[in-house]
Amino acid sequence: MIFTIARLELMRLFLSPLAWSILAAVQLILAFMFLSHLEYFGLVQTQLLGLEEAPGLTEIVVAPLFGNAAVVLLLVVPLVSMRTLADERRARTLTLLTSAPLSMTEIVLGKYLGLVGFLLLLLALILLMPLSLLLGGGLDYGVLLSGILGLALLLAGFAAVGLFMSTLTQHQTVAAVSSFGVLLLFWILDWAGAGPGGASALGYLSLLNHYEPFLKGVFDSSDAVYHALFIATFLTLAVRRLEMDRLGG
Repeated sequence: MIFTIARLELMRLFLSPLAWSILAAVQLILAFMFLSHLEYFGLVQTQLLGLEEAPGLTEIVVAPLFGNAAVVLLLVVPLVSMRTLADERRARTLTLLTSAPLSMTEIVLGKYLGLVGFLLLLLALILLMPLSLLLGGGLDYGVLLSGILGLALLLAGFAAVGLFMSTLTQHQTVAAVSSFGVLLLFWILDWAGAGPGGASALGYLSLLNHYEPFLKGVFDSSDAVYHALFIATFLTLAVRRLEMDRLGG
């Protein structure tokens, strides 16, 4: 049933003009940034030849692309996720869904996997940009794969937050704005952890702190565990919220 719900959620997303608009807008914005970084690399390439251990195409073009993608998608994912359960509540079909012979975990995971499926498609389209560089040069596959993994984990976390916030309201706009607020808070917690006292608990909770190492080609299991716990926390909260709805109904 989980995969059935996921398939239906994914189909519903693609039936929405908003989803297609988001795919087009994200590609257009990131393509512009990608070409800007590529142009910059062309300007400094001759200067880099005289440097020892000079950064290459992957570090100057691909890593910044993934960094820019994270910021753009922090704005975009709340728009994709806002309808997930808020729309069910507004249309008064949430009661029918929660009264079906399904566990709340199955409902949440189904909705979540459908949302993640859409975001992975978006990630695949973004990946086509750095892969196009293979036609004229080489890439550092370690940094490339690390960046892809980091962005995939980040998007999975964004989706979990968006899904949870969508369970709290019937208004899509409220769900989108609140999701963005929560994601932005976890993003800028890095600023609080960068004070004179060094790394703090707030700094450890920052999404940015656990994403940047991936962009440098560094895979740390603690960063992967952080993202897994982040996802699990918000999915658990979403399940608890639906259970309250079922008990309240």
